[in-house]
Amino acid sequence: MEVKKRNSYLFYLFGTAALLFLDQWTKYLASAYLKGGSSVIILEDVFQLHYLENRGAAFGLLQGQKLWFVIITVVMLFLMLLVYYRTPMEKKYRWIRCILALLTAGALGNLLDRLRLDYVVDFFYFELIDFPVFNVADIYVTVGMGLLIVLVFFYYKEEELEVLWPFHKKEQRG
Repeated sequence: MEVKKRNSYLFYLFGTAALLFLDQWTKYLASAYLKGGSSVIILEDVFQLHYLENRGAAFGLLQGQKLWFVIITVVMLFLMLLVYYRTPMEKKYRWIRCILALLTAGALGNLLDRLRLDYVVDFFYFELIDFPVFNVADIYVTVGMGLLIVLVFFYYKEEELEVLWPFHKKEQRG
């Protein structure tokens, strides 16, 4: 395996692991210091730390559907690994590799909670806009998807993205 590809895989592995550690550590802190207690006000009527055991998705959707979340997450993780593997080692695709590490860490962070606890630990709450309580893994997924959307619409050409899709067949030239 060439050095560039090996280093890219190591970046993905260690980057994802570091992000996952940060997510799990913050959830541990939230469980240790916020669970069973009152919220910690950071900015009055704006932002607080508020412990919540989320058994569904964002906005309280699909409560109690653990098996569905686990299956979908495993499928998405598999697809992200395939896309990472197919991503060219060119500098132009560095953003895609970084985004895939963010998305993988976010998906794994919430998956670990679901498998270990049967719920996801959430603790960030923007009271000002009554936004659903969320966690670090949710930030990874949201930021990753936001960056991906911007890149797809404003940076990459369609043919540059086709090579990433795991089921895309390269044209035979003859």
